[in-house]
Amino acid sequence: MDYLNQYISALISLSVDMAPYLILGFLIAGILKVVVPPNIMTKYLGKSNTSSVVNASLFGIPLPLCSCGVLPTGISLYKNGASKGSSVSFLISTPQTGVDSMLVTWSMLGLPMAILRPILAFFTGVAGGILTNIFDKTRLPNHIEVTKDKKNKGSRLVEIFRYAFIEMVDDLAKWLIIGLLIASFITVAVPDNFFKEFNITGLTGMILILVVSIPLYICATASVPIAAVLLLKGLSPGAILVFLMAGPATNAATITVIGKNLGKRALIVYMASLVIGSLLFGLLIDNFLPYEWFMPMASMMGDHQHEILPMWLSISSAVILSLFIFYSFIKSSHKWFKRKAKSLKPTEMNYLNDISIGVDGMTCNKCKAKIEGGLNSLDGVLIVNADIKTKAVSIKGEQLDLTKIENKVIEMGYEFKGIISN
Repeated sequence: MDYLNQYISALISLSVDMAPYLILGFLIAGILKVVVPPNIMTKYLGKSNTSSVVNASLFGIPLPLCSCGVLPTGISLYKNGASKGSSVSFLISTPQTGVDSMLVTWSMLGLPMAILRPILAFFTGVAGGILTNIFDKTRLPNHIEVTKDKKNKGSRLVEIFRYAFIEMVDDLAKWLIIGLLIASFITVAVPDNFFKEFNITGLTGMILILVVSIPLYICATASVPIAAVLLLKGLSPGAILVFLMAGPATNAATITVIGKNLGKRALIVYMASLVIGSLLFGLLIDNFLPYEWFMPMASMMGDHQHEILPMWLSISSAVILSLFIFYSFIKSSHKWFKRKAKSLKPTEMNYLNDISIGVDGMTCNKCKAKIEGGLNSLDGVLIVNADIKTKAVSIKGEQLDLTKIENKVIEMGYEFKGIISN
């Protein structure tokens, strides 16, 4: 029972520390989404030169996309005219950071680490992009699609809040909760100075963390509380940086998709840039920067008198964020039960219009869930079933509007390939 109380206490403490910065990060992400034109990136990423690579990294750094979420965007950029080097640069830089993760990093790991993360993401992205242009000059035939901006002329403010606190929370809620649960478990289960006592420090600790991080799926924001707790348990700041760079930017699905769509050479450059870059910068941090720069979390967990923000603001932010997350799960559960209920009514099946469309860019179960949830929200759609392997999406409904379906697929960041069968 004592361990359970400690676990709950650690979970609450971590949540309260993160909440204000997450809310601010979500809001900034919403502003970026609404203000920046949807096709602006492709315009500046088409050439196989350093300028396009730099642009791709700069575009990607503030975007709050995790390693799976960035895949359809990055691959879509490539297929719509971006150079392979620019695409690799975007795929390396984007998942490592984001406005939300940088703000949470500031609150839990200090301003130096919050500043270092985007800088190092930029350098590794640019390096990977330039090396790709040098060693891999091949590219697939372009299938450039020019899409019109069909965003309605409703209130931009409403659109900002809808994207920030509905869509963004829908995408990140599960992974944030998983990250907090893991961090709280480490806080209670792992003894203080564990890594120092077993001499898991320096390069040894970095390599260990790297091996664990590469296949692991975790978003840039959710990785922060885990990193903060590992730091308190004695892991060096350099090893923490390795985790923050490699964890969000790699996983088994990412490796497979990049290899298939961009080729083996691009994949090798992608992985080499992250592995070598994270180890190199990790060693530089451990040997040249003061350890105390990366320890504000310790004082926060032991004594809340030195909080950056007032306690009332942190607690109220945690409550508000919890309500958004709770709403997201309720909405997802309602849609799931709704689909199940409809699938159990055979008498309705006679009145459905069945079509199957091709959707390129589906790479993982998160993509599958996003496609199914997005299309299921359209009028007339009753049942949606996406198949990752065949890239086919089966849709059952009444008076299905193909134009709305196509626009929804494109809006979610995937490529509409037309009707396969009906």
